[in-house]
Amino acid sequence: MSSTPDRKMSRTDAVAAAFRDAINARDVTLAWLHEQLRLRGNSVSMATLSYWRSGARRPEGVQSIAALSDIEDLLRLRPGALTALVGGTHRTGPLGPAQFPIDEGDLEELVKQAFAALGVPFPDLCREITTHSITDVDASGNVAHCSTRSIVQCTVGTAIGIPFLEMTPGERTPPPILEAVSGGRISRRYSHPSGQVHGALFELECPLQAPDTAVIEWSVDYPDGYPPSRETGHALARQCRELLVWTRFHPDALPDWIEEKIETPGEVILTPLTLDGRTSIHQVRRAFGPGAVELRWGYGERGSQPG
Repeated sequence: MSSTPDRKMSRTDAVAAAFRDAINARDVTLAWLHEQLRLRGNSVSMATLSYWRSGARRPEGVQSIAALSDIEDLLRLRPGALTALVGGTHRTGPLGPAQFPIDEGDLEELVKQAFAALGVPFPDLCREITTHSITDVDASGNVAHCSTRSIVQCTVGTAIGIPFLEMTPGERTPPPILEAVSGGRISRRYSHPSGQVHGALFELECPLQAPDTAVIEWSVDYPDGYPPSRETGHALARQCRELLVWTRFHPDALPDWIEEKIETPGEVILTPLTLDGRTSIHQVRRAFGPGAVELRWGYGERGSQPG
């Protein structure tokens, strides 16, 4: 009879030992760790943390791995010190419903046509776990450039590419310039005849099998003749662990008013914001989606449009 320990148990024991050592070295309690995770939007329970520390269970699923990654940061460990010990898991964690992020039935139909033209199913096979979207505003006060970096996870089957769309409801525009920065390449482009939906297929470096993840980055620029825009944001079809929308203004074009728009399939919330002496503003939402986080700004009276 072999005396080799069960592989799952050995991984569980390794995680537990490293977790205990890190807690002792940092001289903190599980209660403190639980509260810090809660403030970061991680709802892992005290009981679960206790199980991980004792070795009764090991972290599995995307939510648990996300919590473990935050624990590494809170306990001042190097990235991967705990998560690398977990090994593979076949769980995706709670997916939640996939819904069109805004209450625009006509636009949703255009998006479905764009997905079909790009050769991908609707809804997409992947979800965003963490997304950081950064927009630069030029000296005229209009959007000049946007770059987005995401950790994406395949939720079912195998994903080869991920569709990216730019939407301008009710307004015809020329195609924006969508480019892959890292993690893949643009293999196909599409513009709806209405001019309200433009997109591209971001082909991944390697096929992504559920529940594996990949890090991707892409950018958007706007050609001559594109209507000036004083709003930005990011939309999600499924819940995202963390969404950051960071808008950076040119120092010569600080707006007179700023407004946040949070839209979900059943609700729209508008909130005035201020720069308070800064040249940028960031919006963070945890466990958010389906929905859209947007920022709008202007000069002069609130609601004025770009000239």
